[in-house]
Amino acid sequence: MQVANAMEQHRYEIISLLQANKLPSEDLPGSLSDFYIVVDDDKVIGLIGMERYGRSGLLRSMVVHPDYRNRHIAETLVRTLEEQATASGISNMYLLTETADKYFSKNGYHAIAREEVPTEVKASSEFSYVCPVSAIVMKKPLVVNE
Repeated sequence: MQVANAMEQHRYEIISLLQANKLPSEDLPGSLSDFYIVVDDDKVIGLIGMERYGRSGLLRSMVVHPDYRNRHIAETLVRTLEEQATASGISNMYLLTETADKYFSKNGYHAIAREEVPTEVKASSEFSYVCPVSAIVMKKPLVVNE
């Protein structure tokens, strides 16, 4: 199983995977250019995405189908996203989570106050209305290759 760029033809499967795992799908961006998938037997079984805000990235929609968990797929997806983000000039990655803070803490993310998030990231749909204010905000500085 390899990580690949998400394509428009995957949109329906991506939305189904997100909804099945109680993750937001209604604000999925029009372009999936910063989204990555893992496919098994022509079925999308893993997903991660990023929204760009200047040199900041908002990690969103990280999910692995329950039948495929504990196979390092999430780890591979996160690493791929961070490598692509770094290569394209993203210096800080932010995320909101209600359930995965322990997972992301193990991967170099740390909880921060909402006030520490750049204004443009706070204006995103994720911060504005999709995720509840009770969601934990996390940040990870990325090493940018310039």
